[in-house]
Amino acid sequence: MVGLIAALHLYIAWFEIFAWTTRGPQVFSTFPVDLFEPTKSMAANQGLYNAFLAIGLLWSLFIRNAEWRFKVATCFLLFVAAAGIFGAVTVSQRIMFVQTVPAIIALIFVYLGYRQSSRAA
Repeated sequence: MVGLIAALHLYIAWFEIFAWTTRGPQVFSTFPVDLFEPTKSMAANQGLYNAFLAIGLLWSLFIRNAEWRFKVATCFLLFVAAAGIFGAVTVSQRIMFVQTVPAIIALIFVYLGYRQSSRAA
């Protein structure tokens, strides 16, 4: 689940950094087309933040210590959930289902996996 959330945020980062003016008008069809070019740098900035979220989640997958893997994954999944809530409030409620819900599901899996590995140790 953590890897899937990371992949989603890598896609969002690519979209916002590299495809905002080409794919943006198709994805956000309710926005005026002339809005995309002037907001290109703003979208790229958002994309960079999404890349940071993806990198943090990917990093958590390579941490050998179970406690630290749990802590880092939890931290970045909470960041994703918070970003999704903010996006749902300020942009579109759809963002809640694209970002927050999957992040919360991943948090549950991360917690259950950590709890199970703690019992085994």
